[in-house]
Amino acid sequence: MKQVDVVIVGAGPAGIFTALEMVKLGTKQTILMIEKGQSIENRRCPKHITNKCVGCKPCHITTGFSGAGAFSDGKLSLSYEVGGDLPMLIGEEKAQETIDYTDKIYLEFGADTHIEGLEFEEERKAIRKRAIQAGLKLVDCPIRHMGTEKAQEIYLAIEKYLQNNGVEILFGYECANLIMDDETCKGITMTDGRTSMEVYAGHTVVAAGRRGADWLEDVCEEHNIAHAPGTVDIGVRVEVRNEIMEEVNRVLYESKLVGYPQPFKNKVRTFCQNPGGFVSQENYDNDLAVVNGHSYKDLKSNNTNLAILCSHNFSTPFNQPIAYAKKVGELTNMLGNGQIMVQRFGDIIDGKRTWQKELAQSNIRHTLPDVVAGDITAAMPYRAMMNIIGFIQAMDQVVPGFASTETLLYSPELKFYSNRVKMDTAFNTNIQGLHCLGDSSGWTRGLMMASAMGVLMGRELIEE
Repeated sequence: MKQVDVVIVGAGPAGIFTALEMVKLGTKQTILMIEKGQSIENRRCPKHITNKCVGCKPCHITTGFSGAGAFSDGKLSLSYEVGGDLPMLIGEEKAQETIDYTDKIYLEFGADTHIEGLEFEEERKAIRKRAIQAGLKLVDCPIRHMGTEKAQEIYLAIEKYLQNNGVEILFGYECANLIMDDETCKGITMTDGRTSMEVYAGHTVVAAGRRGADWLEDVCEEHNIAHAPGTVDIGVRVEVRNEIMEEVNRVLYESKLVGYPQPFKNKVRTFCQNPGGFVSQENYDNDLAVVNGHSYKDLKSNNTNLAILCSHNFSTPFNQPIAYAKKVGELTNMLGNGQIMVQRFGDIIDGKRTWQKELAQSNIRHTLPDVVAGDITAAMPYRAMMNIIGFIQAMDQVVPGFASTETLLYSPELKFYSNRVKMDTAFNTNIQGLHCLGDSSGWTRGLMMASAMGVLMGRELIEE
């Protein structure tokens, strides 16, 4: 048994910045952070050597200190309009103020001082005009790009800072369950796969990230934690030559475009644009392989990749959005024999699969080495596929050539967010002593908003 003042489940941005803000404010409280993955210095994906995923458990890309953030493209969105629905809970002004404050912390630990998307005003106006004509909305969002390799250095510095200032971090441990006493959370039961230990705490902060979304959903059901069905994003990772995206990359770096294409008018958006980037694979513990993308500060490819995501909101009686998205991914994996699938956009329009020899003859060379050519439409739900096709055709009016025959679509790209946990503005749930943060709470999507939510949580715990 272990006794602490605060236990934090998950060492992603939300959990990290909770502890970091408490330390910065001079807390005397004892803080324990547990993380099922490894420390930054011990996170290594072997794929750059093997050229194929070897199925590490847990996946080094998505778990470990800083979560998926350390091995993603490392972009910090500096606008409250991007990164989830936290502003709905705390207010837009407070959200923006906290983002600005959190950004300064990233700068303290070595983030690049340059901000993308603030220059080229006339060019931005021209891109916005084309977006309006295409029925899309261009969201202005300054970006601070850390880069995959630089993000790891920054989070390593934060990791050491926390440890040197009294925060205990246990790697290789995951939360098995909450310790409950009626409607009060007394702590957690954690395990390293061999032994279990009870940790009692005055405050339990669950910041389990997207990887912990389904686990938290089960915990909410078991302990009657108030929540509502959340959103899942189902989509594809699109890859084109840099020449196609040249203007947008130079002017905006990341184009945040939103549309509601016919006939279903569901929300479809671009996400995680990586100029000169690389398509990557992530693996979940149930062997589900999903596609992602990242970009480095120095190492560049000839391509740009970005996600196109279709948001799915479900109503009564359905309440298993995460399970639904996973089934879509599993079906795609089945068709790809456990690997990521890719298809040319022109082949989708022509109603045919893509063959490996056609990829070899293309102007664009795929940046995911072990990708399998095939037919993603055989697994993608009709509604999502129609939304994606309509959005890509609209994008072609903003970025001519985007809907070319050779444009590559990788599948599955899935973003899991927990059923949204009901909380007050101080992040108190209906269970006394329990708080839920970051992407696992259903309120944030991405590095900066999750980090900002952690900052606010840290302040609340100091004021106790």
